[in-house]
Amino acid sequence: MSDTTTRQRRDRTHWLYLAVIAAVLAGILVGWLAPGFGKNVGELGTLFVNLIKMMITPVIFCTIVLGIGSVRAAAKVGKVGGLALGYFLVMSTVALGIGLLVGNLLHPGSGLNVAAHAKEVTKYATDAKAAGGTWQFLEDIVPTSLLSSLTSGKVLQALFVALLVGFGIQAMGKAGEPILRGVASVQKLVFRILTMILWLAPIGAFGAMANVVARTGLDAVKQLALLMVAFYLTCIVFIFGVLGILLRAVTGASIFKLVRYLAREYLLIFATSSSESALPRLIAKMEHVGVDRTTVGVVVPTGYSFNLDGTAIYLTMATLFVADAMGKPLAWHEQIGLLLFMIIASKGAAGVTGAGLATLAGGLQSHRPELLDGVGLIVGIDRFMSEARALTNFSGNAVATLLVGTWTKTIDPARVTAVLNREIPFDEATMVDDHAADAASAEKDGPADKPAEKDLVPA
Repeated sequence: MSDTTTRQRRDRTHWLYLAVIAAVLAGILVGWLAPGFGKNVGELGTLFVNLIKMMITPVIFCTIVLGIGSVRAAAKVGKVGGLALGYFLVMSTVALGIGLLVGNLLHPGSGLNVAAHAKEVTKYATDAKAAGGTWQFLEDIVPTSLLSSLTSGKVLQALFVALLVGFGIQAMGKAGEPILRGVASVQKLVFRILTMILWLAPIGAFGAMANVVARTGLDAVKQLALLMVAFYLTCIVFIFGVLGILLRAVTGASIFKLVRYLAREYLLIFATSSSESALPRLIAKMEHVGVDRTTVGVVVPTGYSFNLDGTAIYLTMATLFVADAMGKPLAWHEQIGLLLFMIIASKGAAGVTGAGLATLAGGLQSHRPELLDGVGLIVGIDRFMSEARALTNFSGNAVATLLVGTWTKTIDPARVTAVLNREIPFDEATMVDDHAADAASAEKDGPADKPAEKDLVPA
């Protein structure tokens, strides 16, 4: 009976994501053949992404509170966070180097004339200035009140308060258990609402794609095809090469199986051009694959602000492209200095619409203002490049969660293998795993018997 029910649920969501693919194709056709209408329906994509963003804060809050409140040692959380931040720093540097190498080999901007697009960049330079920079970013981590962190929509504020609440419940001991049970019930409600919202994904995908094609036209894509192809190929090499080798070496897992496991999240990101749209599902799937809730709750939200591998590659290649297009190529020392500044500045622009362009414009304005006008050339295709950027950032955070889980021994390797081999399907209807709660209880109460082999293989 349960097997039949699970199969029906999977089939039902299968049709949902086929509908998303159809909606993306329809959006491209409408934007191309009826650009006026395509621009008018663009708000559908924005509304859908806003609905997803509405759920991010409660998902993160519940996940972290449940994870931290259920473990005994606060030092465990600190170890996870420290390893994650160290890993993010190293991988951002690697991504930076790869982008520099490809950009210097291809020189995709050579010989282009950007004068006609110069006026379009002013908005993004203003956005970058309004973002406030790195210090403003750090200051914004602390909310003005405990409850405002749940309503501001800022991920790191929710993370900060959830950490405080989790440690507070942890210190209460058994007196905090009723609070944990209440938060667990709220989490199930939050994921149920999220499941309902995801059924609007085809509408959001249609509006988003129709709008971008209507505004840029197919000619804009063709004009800058070399930059786009180079960027996409670089992202693919980074995901399946660098991340794939690292994942195999540390965990023994296959990057191809992990990508297959996260296929629906990739489709959602591609349709909305926003990795935030898949953040709640990534948290749920990382718990399902066998990573402890505490590790998932710390690594994934932090990674969305600090682990920006795709953004690092984008900034390096876009900077070299603009410099070549303006006929003012950068020397090696100028490239490294400017791009290191941009990696730091990207943290401050993480919540700004068009953050990639805003960071690019802000960095050029502060270091090489004579190149600022060249940013206007890539305004038209930034939406298409932002999809690869978001997919790479998402992949980096998924791999980071498995790596940190392995390094801190907060992962179940047998379950990882079973899930990636499709032996334990993800419950699309609830997105909440009972095994995560059981693991948390075992962590609190002490070692428990290992699960029977039959628990890892479907009946």
